[in-house]
Amino acid sequence: MSAVTAFIKDIKGDKVIWMIGFILCIASIMAVYSATSSMAYQSYTGNPQRYLFQQFGFIAGGALMTYLCYRFHYMRYSQLSKIIFIVTIALLVYTMFFGESINEARRWIGIPWINKTIQTSDLAKIGLIIYLSNSLAKKQESIKSFKEAFLPLLMPVIAVCMLIVSADLSTAAILFVTCLMLMFIGRVDIKYILLLIGIGIFAFLLVFMLGTVLPDHIRTDTWITRFNEFFTEGGDQVLQSKMAIANGEFLGVGPGNSVQKNYLPYAYADFIYAIICEEYGLVGGIVIIGLYLWLLLRCTIMVTKCPKTFGAILAYGLCLNLVLQAFANIAVSVHLVPATGLTLPLVSMGGTSLIFTCISLGIILSVSKYVQEARMKQLELQEIEQLDESNH
Repeated sequence: MSAVTAFIKDIKGDKVIWMIGFILCIASIMAVYSATSSMAYQSYTGNPQRYLFQQFGFIAGGALMTYLCYRFHYMRYSQLSKIIFIVTIALLVYTMFFGESINEARRWIGIPWINKTIQTSDLAKIGLIIYLSNSLAKKQESIKSFKEAFLPLLMPVIAVCMLIVSADLSTAAILFVTCLMLMFIGRVDIKYILLLIGIGIFAFLLVFMLGTVLPDHIRTDTWITRFNEFFTEGGDQVLQSKMAIANGEFLGVGPGNSVQKNYLPYAYADFIYAIICEEYGLVGGIVIIGLYLWLLLRCTIMVTKCPKTFGAILAYGLCLNLVLQAFANIAVSVHLVPATGLTLPLVSMGGTSLIFTCISLGIILSVSKYVQEARMKQLELQEIEQLDESNH
């Protein structure tokens, strides 16, 4: 215990953000274990702990990535932003033509030797946010210029979102909204932001029309089906989700006692929030929402104290993307938006999505660590100045 206590004391940065990440990971283990119990029992091993151990392994790997990114000085991401962006574009193009198709979507590429896949859009989110944050920070002196600032910012956003949208509309939409908000924070002229919104809508309509001609490459039929289901009865998935939330009432039916997990498709991923509400009730659902809002609040406070523009925009961009995804996932479960296929960050059953979410959290914590150190140095200088004044 002494070693753990010493490790916790040695951890720098925003302790609240560390705590939020830890609580969400604990919630993940409990919810995934319950949501996958029937599926694990029916699997070829018949081991009800199979997915529990798998999730624990992903969380352990994610925690390691969080710690490594936390130890890495955030300004180095600025130096590597172009390389990361080029790799991101290359992987997205490769995925579009040679990626593995799962559930009629070509979003993944296989990792040799370990028989696993990686969803390249998860890397693209981080890559684009790093690149955009670096560009915004460097162009602050000419940020109101259309030619010098807006055009160089416009092209990367459109390129990445267009490469993602054909297979993953929801991820592309959330990333696009995140970029719009970063541009607003980065002081880009509002008329250019409105122009980008118009370009984004036009680009989506273009992709939609292409999808009617190339249905094997663009998931137009899936988009239409999900919108139709949303505006009618909601589809079987959403119906089962609403039943789970209703069953939970105020305090829930208790851990592991969910009934709808046996009927709800992807109860361990896309609809895990419904299982949490069923087992832990309205109280559990509000706690999960509160944790994401608390994370956003802590990042907001942190970036107002950040001495570097790049760090402030980077941390807030990664946090916004994570929180927007969380609320999009929750909105699907309560039938506020059409089904998206998005997971609940840090809570849904792991994979590369969990790993990349942990990387985002690690980068945020890296920024918070150096913000804290800069604040301490500033206080030390103020104390020295006050001592000098008192001596004189």
